[in-house]
Amino acid sequence: MPDNKEVYRQLCETEGSGIPLFQQYWWMDTVCRGKRWDVILCFDGDRVVGSMPFLYGSRLGMKYIVQPQLTPWCGPWVRQGIDGEAKQAVLARLADGLRDRKALLLMQNFPPETTDALPFTSRGFRSVSRFTYRFSPVPEPSTLRSVAAKERRKGVDVVEDTYQLDRKVGVEEFADFHIAYWERRSGRDLLGREFILRVCNTALSRGQGLLYGLRNQDGSLMASRFVVFDDRCAYSLLSALHADALRNSMTLLVWKMIEDLYERTQVFDFEGGMDPGIGHFYHSFGTEQTPILCIYRSLIPCGKKLLHL
Repeated sequence: MPDNKEVYRQLCETEGSGIPLFQQYWWMDTVCRGKRWDVILCFDGDRVVGSMPFLYGSRLGMKYIVQPQLTPWCGPWVRQGIDGEAKQAVLARLADGLRDRKALLLMQNFPPETTDALPFTSRGFRSVSRFTYRFSPVPEPSTLRSVAAKERRKGVDVVEDTYQLDRKVGVEEFADFHIAYWERRSGRDLLGREFILRVCNTALSRGQGLLYGLRNQDGSLMASRFVVFDDRCAYSLLSALHADALRNSMTLLVWKMIEDLYERTQVFDFEGGMDPGIGHFYHSFGTEQTPILCIYRSLIPCGKKLLHL
């Protein structure tokens, strides 16, 4: 009999984008390479009606379940068409499966569409709200700039006249650019070059990624951004700027990417925004603040601090 992960791989292939991107087998397999991940499955007879993939591990004898790198949420999936009490029952079974893992430290962000934490909180988990910023639906290209705040529009024409858009930035060049950017900002890129290469290459090879950049007259990369998407939603995951980049270079780059995604997906998610400065930046594009449920459990001292809660 195939194990849960093999059943899940087949489920994702069958359901396609019916299962959101960050819960897809290919995504979990990519971001968890070299680590351990598993999935809880809920069946109705032979049919999978619910699932919940998660990264897990153990350190100093302490079991933990947390979000994989570059993965803003995982959480539960319930088959479309299952609603009301039946959906509550599926979520409850997934919550039981998560609790049975007996992790001393646990955190899972839910998809924005999952707004019911009761099946989890009634089983000893706690919940808090986090936020992201979204265009839902993606604005038409002709109206994209008009919905942004004045501060976001100011000076973009100068950037557009100065820099050349590159829709085919090389993955290796981007990885080096990203690492240099974060080393300049904080002394270290927490993702690492191999991880960036693997994620970008996998998404691009599947036709589910965009890697754009702005170049100056010398051909030097001045700004770059990486976005993953399916036909439901696009997510802005990685970005980097040159130290001498013109103000609002990233604004222009984001607009160009959204314009190209308009007919490919329904929603554009800037992914994240708990930092007030970042939240203001994303909101100034004309997006809506969107809550995300986070459930957690900490059975060790300072656990909430370790989970950044």
